[in-house]
This record gives sequence, C-alpha cells and structure tokens, in this order.
Amino acid sequence: MTMPDPLSDSLLVNLSFVGKKPTGLATYAINLIPELALPNLTLLASDTLLPRFADRYSCYPIPAILTPEQGKRGHIGRLWWTQTQISSIAKALRSSLLFSPVPEAPLFTKIRSVVVVHDLIPLRFPRLTSPLTHYFRYYVPHVLQQAEHILCNSVATANDIIQTYRISSKKITSIPLAHDVNHFRVLDLSSYPFPDRPYFFYVGRHDPYKNLDRIIRAFATLPNHQAYDLWIAGSVDPRYTPLLQAQVTELGVADRVRFLDYLPYEQLPIVLNQALALVYPSLWEGFGFPVLEAMACGTPVITSNLSSLPEVAGEAALLVDPYNTAEIATAMQQIASDDTTRTHLRSAGLDRARQFSWSKTGQATTNVLLQHLLQHL
Repeated sequence: MTMPDPLSDSLLVNLSFVGKKPTGLATYAINLIPELALPNLTLLASDTLLPRFADRYSCYPIPAILTPEQGKRGHIGRLWWTQTQISSIAKALRSSLLFSPVPEAPLFTKIRSVVVVHDLIPLRFPRLTSPLTHYFRYYVPHVLQQAEHILCNSVATANDIIQTYRISSKKITSIPLAHDVNHFRVLDLSSYPFPDRPYFFYVGRHDPYKNLDRIIRAFATLPNHQAYDLWIAGSVDPRYTPLLQAQVTELGVADRVRFLDYLPYEQLPIVLNQALALVYPSLWEGFGFPVLEAMACGTPVITSNLSSLPEVAGEAALLVDPYNTAEIATAMQQIASDDTTRTHLRSAGLDRARQFSWSKTGQATTNVLLQHLLQHL
C-alpha cells in the first residue's frame, strides 16, 4: 500500500522578524532552516533574506519593515501583518502547517501552528511601559493555547511556560540550540592586530536584566583593573546606555571601558578569541548564545548559576551568583591571574561546545514538525 506523502503541501515558515542585524532570535532561525530535513518549505521572507535562501527554498516575499530593528512600529506592524495576512497566504499556498520560530501566529483562525518560545523575560522583569510585557501577558498566551505544539530552547524555559501559562508539559518539547562551527572556532590570531591590553568581554543588549551594572562594578573593584580593559558590545540603547556610561565615569574606569555598539557578525569570533574571558552573568536567559559561542572559540566563560545558563555551560565555565558583585569580581580575578584556570576552562569549553550542533537541533525540530504534518493526513 502506498502511503500518502505528508509533505505534498508546503510547510510555511514565518521569518518576518528577521532583519539586517541578526541577534539571538534571528540567528536561531537562520541557522535552523538549512538543517530542517523537510523538502517542501515555503519561507515568508523579506528581501533581506532572499539572497541567503532563495536558491534552496521557495520564498514568499513579505515587507521588510516588520522586524525589531524598526522598534515599536516594527513589532506592531508585524503583529498586524501576522493577524491579517498569514492565513490568506497559507490558504493560497496550500500550507497545512505554520512553523513560527517566535511565539506568533494568527489568532481565531483554523491555521495549525508549531511555535517556538525562547524565554519569558519580559514577564520575569516586567516594565509597564514596555510593549513586550503586554505582548507576553496578553498575546502570547492565546498563541500557545492555540498552537498544536510548543518548542523551547531549554528546560528552564519549558518550566517557565508550564508555571506561567499552565500549559501541559506534554505539549512542550525542549530542544537545545547550537552555534555555527565554521564561524565560532579557535582562530590563528597571528594575522590580527592584538589589543593594547587584555580585556574582558560582554556582548548583548544593554537591558537591566543583562546585569551590566554589576559587571562594571566588579571590574572596577579588581585590585589591578588598570592592567585590563572591559569591552561591551551591543547596540546602544538610549534608555540604558547613558546610565552605564555615567556609571563608568563615576567609578573612575572610563579609560578602561569601551562601548563598541553593535558588533558585526563577522568580527565577533575575532573579538571572542582575543578576549581574556566572556563575562556574562545575566539575571536570566532562555538559552544564552554568547556562552556557547565563546566556549567554541576557546574563550574562558564567567556566567550565571541561574536559568538556562548552567544547562549550556555545564562544568565548563565559572558559575557565579549574578546578584553578587563580589563573586563576579572574584571570578574575573581568578581568570586574570591563574594560568591553570584559563587553560582548564579553554579545554573544557571546547569539549562542551562540541556537544551542541545545528544538525542535532534541526533533526529534533524536524521530528516534531513531521509528527504534526502526519497528523493532518
């Protein structure tokens, strides 16, 4: 008996949130798509992504003004577009399932969906004036209740979903993420100009939950901080960056702290390879790409003992209480002064990073999507 082909209709993949400057969510989507072992994909993609994917996949062109790079206007525009356009696109393309790498899908429709939740940080650290807090409080619960299945990137995020939205664990699959092994790797640094001083490195947003104020305070308390620099990479945030810059001046370390703004993707492995350590004691993370990317570059890591970060780092990093500035400073001093610690963390980090791969993430994701495609038969 010939079995029907579950892939005769296209699987619609929503990439409306991916812009020109990929950060965590976009990096996840861009690396995952090539690893999905499902031939009949149709990507909802803007002109920004077409050069990357058009030669391998069917692409349905969408507006390029729906990403976080457009701020509130981008978020609101994307939600309106999702609600008013995706269903009709799916019907026109005979798509039996929508896969959204973010927790977004048209509500009150018959469209079937599998969605991804990366974290619930806007609820854990709410701001009443932030649209993201309202987004997770009022929109996301409906999306998750309606979805056929929910993917997330860590056990910590899965537990947050269960506890916050009262969703059964049977509806949730935790799939660890990965890094680009061809990009984040140990480099031969002999051909690159070396910095004037050894530096500690942070990369990410300047949002308060990222704990940059304590990183700066810890750096300023190092007994010989004059011998080191602290490099902070991440797009300037007019709400928070000026406060951090004022703090640096107040603590008398302005000549040792560099704000690099957004660091292009191609430069990040070089800066990681040259760093004394990645300092990433975030108050909460859904996964924590920088930790894995730093370990893959052989860079020692200091990170939090909370949320998903121990799931990523294992025993290959110095885990600290992110609320304890002195503990962060002690870890920084240990790496700066102890060759044995640096050597151990470099070796352990490389071993740990090898346990993660996009092929594993893609295969596990494919299994879930295929299961729901088969249910349509």
